[in-house]
Amino acid sequence: MKEYTRVFAEIDLDAVVFNIESMKKNLAPGTGLVGVVKADGYGHGSVPVARAIAPYVEAYAVATAEEALLLHRHGVRKPVLVLGPVHKSHYKSLAEHGIRPVIFTLEQAKELSKEAVRQKRTADFHLAVDTGMSRIGLDADETGAGLAVEICSLPGIRAEGIFTHFARADEEDKNWSDAQLACFLHFVKMLEERGLQIPVKHCANSAAIIDMPKTGLDWARAGISLYGMYPSGEVAKEAVPLQPVMRLKSFVTYVKEIAPGRPVSYGGTFVAEEPMRVATVPVGYGDGYPRNLSGRGFVLIRGQKAPILGRVCMDQLMVDVTRIADVGADTKVTLIGREGDNEIRVEDLAEWGGGFHYEIVCDIGKRVPRVYLRGNEAVGSKDYFEDVYPEF
Repeated sequence: MKEYTRVFAEIDLDAVVFNIESMKKNLAPGTGLVGVVKADGYGHGSVPVARAIAPYVEAYAVATAEEALLLHRHGVRKPVLVLGPVHKSHYKSLAEHGIRPVIFTLEQAKELSKEAVRQKRTADFHLAVDTGMSRIGLDADETGAGLAVEICSLPGIRAEGIFTHFARADEEDKNWSDAQLACFLHFVKMLEERGLQIPVKHCANSAAIIDMPKTGLDWARAGISLYGMYPSGEVAKEAVPLQPVMRLKSFVTYVKEIAPGRPVSYGGTFVAEEPMRVATVPVGYGDGYPRNLSGRGFVLIRGQKAPILGRVCMDQLMVDVTRIADVGADTKVTLIGREGDNEIRVEDLAEWGGGFHYEIVCDIGKRVPRVYLRGNEAVGSKDYFEDVYPEF
């Protein structure tokens, strides 16, 4: 196993399994889970996460055709649903590999039908319904119902599922989500009255799995909670215990003494008021570590909080180690994770910097290797240091 000496993210696959099991326990026995592994598994690695949760899920969900095809290339054969709109140029590959696109216009349906007929196969899809998100989907009214029937009558395609997406399920007040659920179920009834029976119905996201398990229906989509983060501070965390999955580690590269009046980093936004020891850490916003933590965030060194001094640079940041003993080159640094009695959560970074916790993990860049753990032992890794560009 390669040893990384600058920065790396540890991905705890045991925690992933704990989280999916925890969500499963909160749902009705007949509800299947969909593992949402879009955006490369929210920055954690879609393929290792998909393999870890394979025994627990009925299907996977991604956002793009390319993400779905990546899973297929790595041997994932359970159903894969592409939650975002797919350009018709991808229908050939999706139909060939049994990947389910989302359909909500007649034009999309006709293109998928044409490709399925050409391939002499049946292409499954999921019908998207807009119940209040105002993003994609059929309108949940008479016109939408008529369109759904027309779509499903086309040759070569089959509606395996129908779904909607909650816009505000992570809020304490569930009135809006309750209204969306009622709208969705009414629309499903409208379709059934027209003779259209769609086998799989799903609308629950992570927040709904936690707070509204009744919305699980046939499938529930496990997204951010799969990675050990709660959708918001308003959900009932005690209902579904979660374990953080990602830890971000680095090492001190240099320690120096500075005198009072000495500025630190770009713009001199921090100026020492006393003699200080400053440690340099080789991580910056070029790695996806948020620049908005400049002068606000902390890292852990020797189990103690070390404040970030001045601006976070593209490739490095500086921290105060004046009161932390025995810090030198190669001393371990924890940017996300636990060290001793202290812990830095992704949610803490979001709170300190005014960001969004989903965004932080998704933005940890490909310059940061991922190391995958089971039983606290490394079982695999992924980096992009040998990327090739065949046309150049």
